[in-house]
Amino acid sequence: MKCPFCGCLESRVIDSRSTDEGSAIRRRRECTACERRFTTYEKLEEAPLIVVKRDGRRQLFDRSKVLNGLVYAGGKQKIPLSVFEELVDEVERELRSNFAQEVTSDEIGQRVLAKLYKIDEVAYVRFASVYHKFEDINDFKEALAKMPMEEERDNRRES
Repeated sequence: MKCPFCGCLESRVIDSRSTDEGSAIRRRRECTACERRFTTYEKLEEAPLIVVKRDGRRQLFDRSKVLNGLVYAGGKQKIPLSVFEELVDEVERELRSNFAQEVTSDEIGQRVLAKLYKIDEVAYVRFASVYHKFEDINDFKEALAKMPMEEERDNRRES
């Protein structure tokens, strides 16, 4: 590993630790020439995940876009950011485990909505309003009518 201080190509590993739940390794190194220490991270290189938009355009999956949408939908619901980050992690893990390099934006939206409904119903409706492009109050009424009744929601939460 090239030393960031003197440019020497020789260094030795002093310490290695697993980070990010085992998805990366943090290595503390010491340059053999200048003896200064620096940190490197080793992470598995993942194949790019391509999102096929509704209009046919393709772009790289950007987890921050999903996270921003969730934060916006959560609005004033006081849902911790860590809950949304975990949701995005789960969705990304599911998408990558399908071994497909391309996924539709609809597939991502459906997965997010399914998970978000279990977290907060208000955030669910707000996210759905953007995802489904609600145009008026009738669209909201239809979405609310399709939601399970109170008794069904209570049974879902208990299980």
